[in-house]
Amino acid sequence: VQLVESGGGWVQPGGSLKLSCAASGFTFSTYRMSWYRQAPGKEREFIGAISSVAEITNYADSVKGRFTISRDNTKNAVYLQMNSLKPEDTAAYYCQARNLYREHWGKGTLVTVSS
Repeated sequence: VQLVESGGGWVQPGGSLKLSCAASGFTFSTYRMSWYRQAPGKEREFIGAISSVAEITNYADSVKGRFTISRDNTKNAVYLQMNSLKPEDTAAYYCQARNLYREHWGKGTLVTVSS
């Protein structure tokens, strides 16, 4: 089982980034996929999730209207489009795969928002 995040980097406030999470080793289409982040010195924070089939999404209030989660079950990938980035969005971003029985995590990708 593997989840590999990519797309992180440095961006100025107000900018955009798109993160990707490539999955392998499990039946991706049957898992709910989520994004979390962890800023230095803070606890890991839920950002949002997308359901397995209906692709229903939900988001934390802190990112609602700025971030969008999508998935491509044909490519075993989930995405996080981040717009209007703020310095407080600086964190390591992780994807999570979860069903009733199992939970898998990636190792994260770092996003830095600063001028």
